[in-house]
Amino acid sequence: MKNDVKFLWNRFSMREALLLGFCATFIVLTKATLRMKLGISGHSMFFMTFFLLLARGIVPKTGAATLVGLLAGAISIALGLAHKGPIIMLNFVFPALVIDSAGIFLPRFASCFLPCLIIGSMAAATKGVAEGIVLFFTGASIDIILLRALIEGAWAAFFGMLGSLPVPAIIRKLRTNRLIPAPGNGKGRASSAE
Repeated sequence: MKNDVKFLWNRFSMREALLLGFCATFIVLTKATLRMKLGISGHSMFFMTFFLLLARGIVPKTGAATLVGLLAGAISIALGLAHKGPIIMLNFVFPALVIDSAGIFLPRFASCFLPCLIIGSMAAATKGVAEGIVLFFTGASIDIILLRALIEGAWAAFFGMLGSLPVPAIIRKLRTNRLIPAPGNGKGRASSAE
């Protein structure tokens, strides 16, 4: 018997929703347990970009990465990991929106090396925008806002690019082993067993 349970306006199946929930949880776990004091801005974007791109590659539907970003942000706030308060949601949602927007125009980018690197670095660079918004609300001068946003965005883009490096290989391996559906196939081994 086929499992017809759907979530969020019949957008995601139960299997897809669970996979996206796991990706969101892994973002929060890596941010909480691997808090590295590198003294370099943007290093947290390594894991966030990796899991957001992986979520979009595993569940190639518009809104998949955004759902993961919203869940991860909500979990971070609920666990008290957000030192900036609710505005921390921008750090999770902006990169996810870039990834989902890119997925509209390039649906299979997560399995292609160069597009994945470019989109991953662009998504991570939005950390500079989020930092600029936070500084704007704290009343910083425009020079400081622009400089800090540029530094944060550049380092975040670098770490986002590093985080996106393994994603195409993982997506291809999952498709080769038929753990996720191939493009245009719609059914994988996991869904055919239902």
